Amino acid sequence: MKTLIITCVLILFFVSPCFCKRLLLASSNTYNVIYYGAKGDGKTDDSQAFLSAWEKTCATGGSTLVIPSKGTFLLKKNLMFKGPCQATNIQIQLHGKIIVPTQKAWQGNDSPIIMISNVNGLTIDGTGGLIDGLGSSWWSCESCKRPTVLAFHACNGLRVSSLSISNSPQAHIHINGCEGATFSNINIKSPGDSPNTDGIDISSSKRVLIKDSHIACGDDCIAIIGDSSDINATGIACGPGHGISIGSLGRNNGHDNVEQVYVYNCTFTRTTNGARIKTFKDGPGYARNITYEKITLIQAYNPILINQHYVGLEGVGGVEVSGVTFRGFEGTSGDDRAITLACGSRGCHDILLDKVNIKSSKTGKAAACSCTNVHGIATSTVPSCHGIYK
Repeated sequence: MKTLIITCVLILFFVSPCFCKRLLLASSNTYNVIYYGAKGDGKTDDSQAFLSAWEKTCATGGSTLVIPSKGTFLLKKNLMFKGPCQATNIQIQLHGKIIVPTQKAWQGNDSPIIMISNVNGLTIDGTGGLIDGLGSSWWSCESCKRPTVLAFHACNGLRVSSLSISNSPQAHIHINGCEGATFSNINIKSPGDSPNTDGIDISSSKRVLIKDSHIACGDDCIAIIGDSSDINATGIACGPGHGISIGSLGRNNGHDNVEQVYVYNCTFTRTTNGARIKTFKDGPGYARNITYEKITLIQAYNPILINQHYVGLEGVGGVEVSGVTFRGFEGTSGDDRAITLACGSRGCHDILLDKVNIKSSKTGKAAACSCTNVHGIATSTVPSCHGIYK
C-alpha cells in the first residue's frame, strides 16, 4: 500500500509539476502568482491570476504573495486587494515587473490600478521590482480620467520598502485613511512635464513616515491634504517636480486640517516649488505646526512659498496658517524669487524664518523676499524679509 501511494505521488509530480509546486507553496503559506495562472510574458492579462493569489493570501494566516523576478506581468484591469484578512501579517514580495497597456487598450476604469484596502500589518518589499504605468499614452488626453498606479486605504501598520514606480497616468501613490505607515527607499520616476503625476499624495492619515527616497515627477513630489497629522518626510530627493506641499487646502469650501508636519534633510533640484503651503482663497480649516528644516536647494524655483489665494483672486485666507518654521535652507533659486509669503487679509501667524541663505542662480539678479500679511520673525535670513510683522 505504501509503495502504491509513493508511486501515485511520483506520477502526479511528473504529470502535473505546477500542481505540486502550487501545493507545496500553499502549504508554506506562500502564494506565487505564477501558480495561479499568471504568464508573466508581458502580453497575457494576468489580472485574474493576481486576484486569485490574493484571495488565498488574505484567507491564510501569516501569508506571503510573490510576484517573481523572472516575469513581466500585464494588468489590463483594476485590481482590488481587499481586507480585512484572516492573516494578521501579510507580505507582498514584488520582485518582477508589472505593466499596464496603453490608454486605448486599458479595460479598467479610472480607479487606482492597484487598490489595497483595509489590510492591517501589511509589508511590501519591492526589491528588484517595478510598476510601470506607461502613462505617456494618457498624458496627451486632457479629457481622460486617468488612474493612479497604487493606492492604500485604511491600511494601519503599513510598511513599504524598496518600491519603484514609473510613468503613472496620474499620481503614483495615494495614501488615504492610514495610521502608522512607513515608506522607505521609494523610487518614483516620471518626466517633469507629465501632467498631475504627483509622487505621493497623503490624505486623512496619521503617523506617516516617508524616508530616504527619490521622487521625480510632473507635480508635487509629496502632497499632504485632508485631515492629516504627524507626517514626516526625511531624506527626500525631489526633482523634477513641484516640491513638498501642504495642500492644496480648502478646495470647494472643504474643511481641511493639516498639522504636525516635519520635512527634514531634503533636496529640491530644479523644482518649480520647494517648501510650499497652498490654500484656496476662502476655504475653511487650518495648516499649523509645520516645519521645513535642513533643506538643500539647487536652482529650485519658489524655494519658500505660502500662497493663500492658490486659485482665483485674492481672498481673506479662510484656511488658517500658523506655526510654520523654515529653518536651515541653503542653496540657489531658479530666479530672483527666493521667498514668497502671500497671505490673505486675515494673515499668517507665528511664521519663523531662521538660518536661511538663498541666492539667485540668475546672473545679475539678486534673490528677493516678498511678504504680504505675515506675522512672525526672520533671523539670519538672506535675502532679508522686511514685510514680516511681529
